[in-house]
Amino acid sequence: MLFERSQINTLRSRLSEQPRFMIVVAGPRQVGKTTMVRQALSEYRERSSFVAVDQAGPEALDPFNDTSSFSVAQSVAGAPPTAEWLVRQWNQARANARNLSEGERYVLAIDEIQKIPRWSEIVKGLWDADRAENLPLHIVLLGSSPWLMQKGLTESLAGRYEPIRMAHWSYGEMQAAFDFSLDEYIYFGGYPGSASLIREETRWRHYVRTALIQPNIEKDILQMTRVDKPALLKALFELGCGAYSGQIIAYDKLRGQLADAGNTTTLAHYLELLSMAGLLSGLSKFAMQAFRKRASSPKLNAHNTALISALAGYSFAEATADRSYWGRMVESTVGAHLINTASEDCEIQYWRESPLEVDFVLTNGRKILAIEVKSGAKYAAPKGLEVFTGKFKDARSLIVGEGGVPLAEFLSHPADDWLE
Repeated sequence: MLFERSQINTLRSRLSEQPRFMIVVAGPRQVGKTTMVRQALSEYRERSSFVAVDQAGPEALDPFNDTSSFSVAQSVAGAPPTAEWLVRQWNQARANARNLSEGERYVLAIDEIQKIPRWSEIVKGLWDADRAENLPLHIVLLGSSPWLMQKGLTESLAGRYEPIRMAHWSYGEMQAAFDFSLDEYIYFGGYPGSASLIREETRWRHYVRTALIQPNIEKDILQMTRVDKPALLKALFELGCGAYSGQIIAYDKLRGQLADAGNTTTLAHYLELLSMAGLLSGLSKFAMQAFRKRASSPKLNAHNTALISALAGYSFAEATADRSYWGRMVESTVGAHLINTASEDCEIQYWRESPLEVDFVLTNGRKILAIEVKSGAKYAAPKGLEVFTGKFKDARSLIVGEGGVPLAEFLSHPADDWLE
């Protein structure tokens, strides 16, 4: 039986209701969006269709039932499906929904919807017509989070959808599905598609670079938004993940190491694009004044430690043997976990007043949690936490690792749980 992510329960629950909102499944590449939706649709069989915008070729058979209406988008000479194609798929689903028995519902799932020009305007008109008819037709839209969520949904479809957000796989999921040890998760990260290759590290590294990193940048960023300096964006990603994840680095230093780096605003914008794509974030410094946050040097953190290991040049054995490097990997693992599991209301930052710093600061409203990561064999009370909690009286502190909450336990709970 295929492993099921927890979000499938939310999807099943919404599909069991009468259609009131479209269902949007969004998140980075290779986190299981398509697999999860297909798992849920297997329970509907002939009462569902799954169409993939970006998959060329002849119409495919439903793996659950050869006689069902499962289909894959066709393209002509490599051209992407058009608005007319989308309307045809929708009208076919409507016809199927009208033929159902009372109380039954039909499901149309559309993968990579954002690749159809003007898709949100078309979907808005079709959806509104369905609601006027009270048609028993569920619509599930799948896509990469930044451009699906921002360029379509918020512009045209506000109030018409409910999101199901999917992030990179957690330690608990990789352990349950692939029997990963903690050290394996720290190094190889949380991509299910590459899990079977970890005993062949050269092959694993090649897969991560060509099947994960390259499509993320080439297809999800460069083809879907304007980037004036694509070579700079790629170099920023490689430098940020390969050399500086888990570290605070000034924009001026980044500019000095990147060719044609332009100004700080350009680098900050490209970091934002990489973050939206689920690749690399630049965390801001914790400060009570907003302008100080904006002016701060970013703390870089990969969203998945596989991205670090695929670029950094350390083998698994070399990484675990180098205590300094492994400490940065552990800190990046904690940062990635916070980024991937924090709610929309939870902000992740760092704090620094040289020479003191706090690895991560979690805030949600008036709640403040300072987190220090300790990966060394010997415990020493972190001075930064003491000073921080002295300056900010409402703040609580948490040590992850030696002398505090074990790393495996910390990774077993979402970020917001630690604020309670």
